Amino acid sequence: MRSSLSRWLPWAVFALLAAFPLLAPLLGLDYYINFVRRALVFALAAASLNFILGYGGLVALGHMGFVGVGAYTLVALADAGQTSAWLLWPAAMAVAGGMAALIGLVALRTRGVYFIMITLAFAQMLYFVAVALRAYGGDDGYNLMERPQFGLGLDSAHEPTFYWVVLLLFAAAMALLNRATVSRFGHALMGIRDNETRMQAMGFAVFRLRLAAFAMAGALAGLAGALLVSHNSFVSPQLMHWTQSATLVVMVVIGGVGRRWGGPVGAAVWIGLEELVKLHTEYWHLPLGVLLIAIVFLAPKGLASVLERRPARSTPLQEVLP
Repeated sequence: MRSSLSRWLPWAVFALLAAFPLLAPLLGLDYYINFVRRALVFALAAASLNFILGYGGLVALGHMGFVGVGAYTLVALADAGQTSAWLLWPAAMAVAGGMAALIGLVALRTRGVYFIMITLAFAQMLYFVAVALRAYGGDDGYNLMERPQFGLGLDSAHEPTFYWVVLLLFAAAMALLNRATVSRFGHALMGIRDNETRMQAMGFAVFRLRLAAFAMAGALAGLAGALLVSHNSFVSPQLMHWTQSATLVVMVVIGGVGRRWGGPVGAAVWIGLEELVKLHTEYWHLPLGVLLIAIVFLAPKGLASVLERRPARSTPLQEVLP
């Protein structure tokens, strides 16, 4: 029963999300088209973090820095006159992925709490660089004059159209991440997470595998940043502050570290409850903090674990070896 549910539920949710812009006006929920689109963007960012955190064992406390790099790359190119989304979004991915690779060359030489602190330090460096960018508003942020253009007869200013594009990009990114986790690359990454010394002794290029995963996650975070600034038509350095990265980690923990849908589930729950609680009190952090504590004790494997066919496990070496 659970196996069948876990197999078909993602498709059912995708169909429901795809139909939502058509149903929302009929139900008087037009506002929530933008809300769900924002949740999809954060779900993408959380999924990219879950890839290196859950499958690679890399507790990065600066992942939103790459989201910010992607956002500011789009802003810089848009300010220079570029308008095509199919140029701006890949460019944001490339720059964020390149930045992640450069940071990874240094950060991945550390372990444990030192890795956490060095990723935090780099994220704060990126934050202060953004503050210093007076050409793009500095600490006040930057207003994007118009959304990137889709071409192909699609109107990016049409809210449902932009929603469907974001949904398709999210689905494509999740398909990529899911494929990566079941590939030899993903199995090797999990093997390194479980026993780095043994994998290194067996001849695996541990550093290069981790660096590839780190850069891949950074590129997807950059895409999330480009989509977020396209959604908000605004970006500020606050997006890159370490507290935002900590919130992203919390989303992954809520959904389930190392669970296939842990990042998206955690992002949806966090953002949904944040919106709901804000309607009743300005002290919304307290109820969400209580939720996090409850999940840690009652569902330590995350909310997505109830939909998994089997618990997360270590990777047998025969799945990694050729």
